[in-house]
Amino acid sequence: MLDMRTLMRGVAAAAGALIIAFAASAATDILDDWDSVKPPPRPEIKPVTLEASTTALLILDMQKGNCGVRPRCMATIPNVKRLYDAARAAGVMLWYSLNSTADLIDPGFMPREGEWVRQGGPDKFLGSNLEEKLKAKGIKTVVVCGTSFQGVGVGTGSASAQRGYKVIVPIDCLSSEDPYMEQYAAWHMFKGGPAVVTSNSTLTRSAMVTFGK
Repeated sequence: MLDMRTLMRGVAAAAGALIIAFAASAATDILDDWDSVKPPPRPEIKPVTLEASTTALLILDMQKGNCGVRPRCMATIPNVKRLYDAARAAGVMLWYSLNSTADLIDPGFMPREGEWVRQGGPDKFLGSNLEEKLKAKGIKTVVVCGTSFQGVGVGTGSASAQRGYKVIVPIDCLSSEDPYMEQYAAWHMFKGGPAVVTSNSTLTRSAMVTFGK
């Protein structure tokens, strides 16, 4: 019996030593692991066909000053214009956040009277008429375009999903200050965010969006 007790003490001591050694060698937080973390696989993008009468195209903060500090913003302009033209032709609801129409980065997708508001912050539902407008039109799906991706893209996209809307994210219509922010934002909407967001969001590109009847 004495030998068995001695053996068990030895096993317990060895296990304790292993745990202590592992804890000492393990990173204490994400900063310690930062350089060794591998990015996740590329998100999947899908073509989408949307019902025009229940879809809204949101064009958020596409202003001259914003595009000036986000290198890819200028490249998104023709993609936003593509969706704008298709939305106008199909009778899709449009809604903008702007300081003024004079600040819009491109007059080719100018809002009409009553389609825009002055609204700051990443979540455009806060302090605006956006939800009222969506409900009045019976909207079920929103397409989110704008700058920045990690700001209005994640902020308004997530807020839309949490309110029960389907969220379409054309990744070529959103831009950030640097590629990592765009990568982070795309992953957040695809799989990294809460389930209520990722399960209601679809990543796509502007040329893969069709507005049906």
